[in-house]
Amino acid sequence: MAEIRAFRAYRYNLERVAAADVLTQPYDKITPAMQERYYAASPYNLIPVEKGRASAEDSAANNVYTRAAAKLQEWIAAGILARDAAPSIYAYEQDYTVPGTHGRHTRRGFIGLGRVEDYEAGVVFRHERTLAAPKADRLELLRQTRVQTGLLFMLYDDASKQIDSMLDAIGHTKPAVELKDEYEVTHRLWTVTDARSIERIERVMAKQKLVIADGHHRYETALAYRNECRARDAAKNPDTPYEFAMMALFNIHGSGLTILPTHRVIRNISDFDFERFRSQAAKYFDWYASPFSSDEERKASFAEFTHELERQRQRHAIGVYAGGGAFYLFVLRRGLDLAQVLPDVSEAQRKLDVVLLHKLLIEKCLKITAEAVVAEQHITYQRDMNEAIAAVDRGEAQLACLLNAVHVQEVIQIALGGDVMPQKSTDFYPKLLSGLVIFKLDESL
Repeated sequence: MAEIRAFRAYRYNLERVAAADVLTQPYDKITPAMQERYYAASPYNLIPVEKGRASAEDSAANNVYTRAAAKLQEWIAAGILARDAAPSIYAYEQDYTVPGTHGRHTRRGFIGLGRVEDYEAGVVFRHERTLAAPKADRLELLRQTRVQTGLLFMLYDDASKQIDSMLDAIGHTKPAVELKDEYEVTHRLWTVTDARSIERIERVMAKQKLVIADGHHRYETALAYRNECRARDAAKNPDTPYEFAMMALFNIHGSGLTILPTHRVIRNISDFDFERFRSQAAKYFDWYASPFSSDEERKASFAEFTHELERQRQRHAIGVYAGGGAFYLFVLRRGLDLAQVLPDVSEAQRKLDVVLLHKLLIEKCLKITAEAVVAEQHITYQRDMNEAIAAVDRGEAQLACLLNAVHVQEVIQIALGGDVMPQKSTDFYPKLLSGLVIFKLDESL
């Protein structure tokens, strides 16, 4: 099953830099504004490696990827990055508030090297498909730098919580790294060098299957890089660094695993008529309106609507807003034979609100094809429900489709069953920082 190893990570020298000035969010969450802020924070910020600036003068010899490699070499030579003396497992804790709430949560996991496995091996499982462009970008970066700076977010299932008890004890000691990021998430990192503790973690994980929570593109990039290296390497050494990838591993039975919903915002539908859409949707959903005619009534209507959206989740409820003075709740009709309506969709997928939204409302009622969804021709994604609604109020969108969050057990069931979800079905929060630990693939383990 899963093979996890300790390793000697490169880490920022905190006698030379402040962690909060040099670490970044993962590359796919970095907006242009964030990129500029990271560049301004410190000359040693990870940003030129994680997501560097492109230039009109870029060439085969001088581009974002070659500059990233040069920066890493420069920082290692200057002692800004230093390799840990002993092989370690790294305990990782995040203390955070879920957006829109006030309660604090703590998520604890650990970081190690995981053997990169083909999906067919039945060790690592995905729950979503990937796109070619992000993989091409990450692969070229890996070729040039031969370094992994980002963490794969992996889930495992250990009801006995053997590793969690170790992490809880470690959490009461002084961390090697502690910082607060731009989302007010506190990140803490500890190094675990004790051979018996490492052996225990490796032994527990040897019984596990792993599900990718976040980082599908990076995982498949690691697979592609491994295969390229294997093709060039006559020795075929199973302990070669390219056979591994950095993973942050979290037990699904641990506390603090949060998945946020990602809402769908629909725009540019020719001849869109809400009444016609609602009539077509009535083949599959009962609908309930929460009307309002003033700002005060709107607040009460919205509160009632969001409460019912959560309360009706077992019946598969989808929120719908098109302006016009009402919030709508679409609830799957009782007795509807989904196997007959969606014969090409697996039973596990038919249990997911996001799949019903895409297959019934988006494809059948709005006539937006799956290909158009992938190309984002009529659909964009919004984590903030209020912002999705505001896009309709501003006239920038015709419809906001609002979802409950997916449960982690649903993700596991889909993945282990060999299924995938529609893109952007899960948003595990918070993200794992890049640069906390760095894995150099051209040095021995």
